[in-house]
Amino acid sequence: MKLYKGIAVVLLMAGIFTSCHNSDKSTQTQVAITYSNPLPVAFGDPFILSASDGKYYMYGTGGVEKGFGAYSSDNLVDWHFEGQVYSGDQPDSWTVKSYWAPEVYEIDGHYYMFFSADWKENPTNELENFRIGVAVANQPTGPFTEISDKPLFDPGYPIIDANILQHDGRTYLYYSRCCYKNPVESEVAEWARVQNLFDEIEESWVYGVEISNDFTTVVGEPVLLLQPPSTMDDLQTEWESRSVTSGEVNRRWTEGSFAFEHNGKIYMMYSANFFGGENYAVGYAVADHPLGPFAKAENNPVLEKNIAIGGEVTGTGHNMVVWSKDGEKMYCVYHGRTKRTGSERVVFIDEMKIDENGVLTVDGPSTSEKEL
Repeated sequence: MKLYKGIAVVLLMAGIFTSCHNSDKSTQTQVAITYSNPLPVAFGDPFILSASDGKYYMYGTGGVEKGFGAYSSDNLVDWHFEGQVYSGDQPDSWTVKSYWAPEVYEIDGHYYMFFSADWKENPTNELENFRIGVAVANQPTGPFTEISDKPLFDPGYPIIDANILQHDGRTYLYYSRCCYKNPVESEVAEWARVQNLFDEIEESWVYGVEISNDFTTVVGEPVLLLQPPSTMDDLQTEWESRSVTSGEVNRRWTEGSFAFEHNGKIYMMYSANFFGGENYAVGYAVADHPLGPFAKAENNPVLEKNIAIGGEVTGTGHNMVVWSKDGEKMYCVYHGRTKRTGSERVVFIDEMKIDENGVLTVDGPSTSEKEL
């Protein structure tokens, strides 16, 4: 087991013993934890489970071969590597490669991992053949075993980035349809042709669908929830189209969704642009029902590169939200890159808030020392 420490953990101790009018005051000790991003964890698509055993467990893309590893922590800063917790490409597995974006949920004493992988069944030799599966374990460190020898379902196109929300006794699955073979006409696509950048623009879209509470079957048909804007004058078009307008790639993404409830509303955070580039960024949308309709926020993006303002962080995206153990603070957990880490994706954590008007903000990306 390898121990990973945060950049800085400072114990601020105030134990002051004074005497006044012959009356003793008890010793007071105050402990504060400080840290600096990025955390020393090289994951893409990080997900943190706040488990009932009092620990945090982090899962993500990368770090192990053909599967997923995990880290554990008592405080969100010091992380211990727990080893590989799920191994794919087994004889009875539906998977073969490309293991991405695991999310783990603790339900009724079991731990369920939703993940994306390349499906072995590929009679037409598609270059992208991703589907979503579920694995289960008796403890957060695994081993996780697939609950079926097939993906959860087959919508007829490649899908990634599973996320679930349990609401009013029902379970909803969110996922992203890949850009692969999904060219979409829009004013942005027409602009790209006029500029001689790209002949067509492929898009990925976020869908939602109800699934059974035992995570084995889909209930009803998927509903399209989020997609890139189609017109140039849309408030979201500029930031969601940067990978195209910069000439980087002929794709616009809506992916990495994470849904949660707050004050009777469903908030869905999502990422746009190329995950491997500097323009990856995060926005959010709000709905009254888990299957929408969702309205994108006017203050998007809420998380993006900061190099234009003197920072050193790029590629910020595929986030999730974790709460402090006392429920008082929300943290945005995401991956990004710095000049020092190069192309490797590493984990960041920054506090986020939702004000009295329902406006969500993230205090990041940060690299300076700050208190957790």
